[in-house]
Amino acid sequence: MNQVALVGRITKDSDLRRLAEGRMATSFTIAINRKFKNANGQVEADFVSCVVWGKLAANVVKYCGKGSLIGVGGRLQSRSYDRDDGKRVYLTEVVADEVRFIALKNREEHTQKGTQRATTQNNVPQGFVLPTEEVEGLPIV
Repeated sequence: MNQVALVGRITKDSDLRRLAEGRMATSFTIAINRKFKNANGQVEADFVSCVVWGKLAANVVKYCGKGSLIGVGGRLQSRSYDRDDGKRVYLTEVVADEVRFIALKNREEHTQKGTQRATTQNNVPQGFVLPTEEVEGLPIV
């Protein structure tokens, strides 16, 4: 059995990647607070990498900005690759097939110059689950 369910905050706005095969994907990291304090009395967090594919990826990019509290359901996946310097890098990430909005933060849109910011506000019903396929009466955005 390989199932993961996490609740955390997105650490930065994500970008949609369009791959050669016409598929879409996005990656993001969520910060998950631990339930206990360290020796200094501070709450530490774990940072978990997540990847989402298809229309679900497009919806995550559209609605979920830095600081959004989301629930992620999916599976763990491990992979590796070789860096330019020849060292092998090993990654473990969550491949999400479900994302639930808990508390959304507005996305910040950056201009090409990177100096101006415009805020995109998306009004989404509380508890809304991002659809992965078209549902009758609910358009895919």
